[in-house]
Amino acid sequence: MSDLQELTNELMQDPEFKSEYEALQPEMDITRAILDARIHAGMTQLELSEKSGISQADISRLEKGTRNPSIALLKRLAEAMDSTLKIEFVPKKMVR
Repeated sequence: MSDLQELTNELMQDPEFKSEYEALQPEMDITRAILDARIHAGMTQLELSEKSGISQADISRLEKGTRNPSIALLKRLAEAMDSTLKIEFVPKKMVR
């Protein structure tokens, strides 16, 4: 197990940290989805920039999670990657 994973596991024992971490999960999911889609499309940030009209710097910020994208921006990225944007609501698991 990596040092980062060990640290994360240790920090997740703190209820306050765990709550904050879980609150950021949707943003982290979007960041990961953008990066994964670009890699799957076989594109560099520069190529995606040229095809989408979104600056390479902004694509970098999106992939780092330092910029929150609008739905319109996500649609532009999807189109440039020859993909369809899909957003879904997933029910929380029942806690028993």
